[in-house]
Amino acid sequence: MALVKFPTRTVNTDAVNPFVNNVFDSLFTDSFMSDRLVTRVPAVNILETDAAFQLELAVPGLKKDDFTINVDKNLITISAEKKASSEGEANTYTKREFNYHSFSRSFTLPDVVNYNNIDANYADGILVVKIGKKEDAIVTKRSIEVM
Repeated sequence: MALVKFPTRTVNTDAVNPFVNNVFDSLFTDSFMSDRLVTRVPAVNILETDAAFQLELAVPGLKKDDFTINVDKNLITISAEKKASSEGEANTYTKREFNYHSFSRSFTLPDVVNYNNIDANYADGILVVKIGKKEDAIVTKRSIEVM
């Protein structure tokens, strides 16, 4: 059985046929299709301070051991893989949206990065990666008097 969204407009504003246009609109905006088109990578916030860059990834439901962080030249890759076991799962879901099995995100690092000063912390579903800057790249603040 197919569900078809019928036009609710009373005025014919479409040039060809409003029914045909609405059928195609509902086909591509239906939640069934949009769920398949959603990217399966976590959202990220990138913050720059005077001394470091900070990447924050929203990755709930994972453990610290699931993450792999690699730095290769000027590219940092953050990935995770969670082994899903379906043993003993008696629930039948109507819709299941949150199941990160694996993802990989890569970011290009600028030249001012200190590669020896990279730390990662995972708490409350947020992975925070702090990437320090080189000493010569840190701008010292000072006040300048106008004469």
